[in-house]
Amino acid sequence: MKWFLILWAGPILLLGSWYGLSYYDMSFGIFMLTRKAHDLVFQIYGNVLGIPPETIPPLVARAIVVDSLVVFAIIGFRRRKAIAAWWRRRHPASSEAALSRDDSLSSAP
Repeated sequence: MKWFLILWAGPILLLGSWYGLSYYDMSFGIFMLTRKAHDLVFQIYGNVLGIPPETIPPLVARAIVVDSLVVFAIIGFRRRKAIAAWWRRRHPASSEAALSRDDSLSSAP
């Protein structure tokens, strides 16, 4: 699970760092971090995809959000028993009500 999260977060952090530094032209002497490289990369992607370059960042942001939701759903599914136990400890009244409802249903004729 640890590697799953690392392999998910690593590219997002790398892309986000590059985008932020190149967008604001904080190059530190590295060409790839200049605004000129930033515009060139999005111009190339725009030409390859056949869409205007300014529409690419929102599309990437939406893809990151969807991918993140999928990753968190997988994590939640794998840890569902621990989450349910935490919920029962946190809200004992709702757990008791659910148990009494289940008992009354099971004793029905």
